[in-house]
Amino acid sequence: MARAAGEIILSEETIEKIQTGNVEKGNVLATARVAALLAIKKTPEIIPMCHQIPITAIDVDFEIGKGMISAEVKVRTVGKTGVEMEALTGVSAALLTIWDMVKSVEKDDSGNYPNTSIQNIRVLEKLKG
Repeated sequence: MARAAGEIILSEETIEKIQTGNVEKGNVLATARVAALLAIKKTPEIIPMCHQIPITAIDVDFEIGKGMISAEVKVRTVGKTGVEMEALTGVSAALLTIWDMVKSVEKDDSGNYPNTSIQNIRVLEKLKG
């Protein structure tokens, strides 16, 4: 089992739109959850030295804070190798999906993202079987 986490920094306006369901592209956190699941399953296709392993469970959770959303992903396997790369890939995909879905709100007048950032992607825990 491995657990990974990370955060995305967003404007308060964006956070409010996510909470009230007023993001033009749809339900941000539901879409980010699906992105995490797909990314976990595709990790060996994205990370060159990873190999296919049997994933037995995936949990994806989000927490909305002041000016940020944190994502936590837990991945389990019965395989003989760890799943920390899968958990990290899931977190990364979830946070990138959030950014993609809210980029129209986060952009400044020049089309840049001066305050938006993804940070602190890390492994929280890894357990060997």
